Amino acid sequence: MLDTFFFYVFALLTLGGAVATITRRSAVHSALSLVVSLLGVAGLYLLQQAEFLFAVQIVLYIGGIMVLFLFVIMLVNLDEAGKQRQFNRQWLLGLLACLLVGAQMIWMVRGSGALRLPEAPAALSTSGAASAVGSAAGGAGGGNVEQLADVLFRQYLLPFEVVSLLLLVAIVGSVMLAKKSS
Repeated sequence: MLDTFFFYVFALLTLGGAVATITRRSAVHSALSLVVSLLGVAGLYLLQQAEFLFAVQIVLYIGGIMVLFLFVIMLVNLDEAGKQRQFNRQWLLGLLACLLVGAQMIWMVRGSGALRLPEAPAALSTSGAASAVGSAAGGAGGGNVEQLADVLFRQYLLPFEVVSLLLLVAIVGSVMLAKKSS
């Protein structure tokens, strides 16, 4: 009962923040609304007992990336950007794109069978789920966080470093562009 209540609270935060993000005229208000939406997603992760994703959502997305967004928004000259012509006359094209993506999602879920989830193993029934998860986390392979770190830093170390380098270049570039405009 309490889980259902918190699910609806976090879902309302997520959806309300998302709608406010795309409807606000001020970029700062949109970024703050995105923070509210990301907090709702973090709460949903916590309800699913994904504590690692909850912590990553809070620390990385809300703590790091959103602060970076707000920093860039504050550096950019918004008065000059507001005077430029906006592309808001293409709402019909945007509506058509949304309808096409929605139709594709409905086709994927209902028709093609591409999103079918496998059946749950018998060891994870409702009575023994906690003991099976506890024994799997402490097993020879380690928990989910250890397995994720092992794959990330062994198999995907080069792409991980390339992405971090691209993010660094983007930050330096945005600071340089903001410095030139002021």
